[in-house]
Amino acid sequence: MIPIELFLLMSAVLFSIGLVGLLVRSNSIVILMCIEIMLNAANLNFIAFASHVGAPLAQIFVITSITVAAAEVGVGIAILLHAYKSKKTTDINDLTSMRW
Repeated sequence: MIPIELFLLMSAVLFSIGLVGLLVRSNSIVILMCIEIMLNAANLNFIAFASHVGAPLAQIFVITSITVAAAEVGVGIAILLHAYKSKKTTDINDLTSMRW
């Protein structure tokens, strides 16, 4: 059995990578990917604690979280495609106007 500390360390590393990518990069596609990495780190925490405690209810919460994250990515990519169609860029600094 793998100790829970390794899962928590892996989750912290993934969350840190996502946070650094979110703060440093200005490409909107990369920012969406970094948010997904951070959500996956949180899901890994939920699964680790669920297996450690023995509560299967947390796994249902993780499945719900993955579903919401997939819907969020779908809406985000649709908005980015529309922004790219009108502005011809995916740079966050160039997409400051709400009216296209």
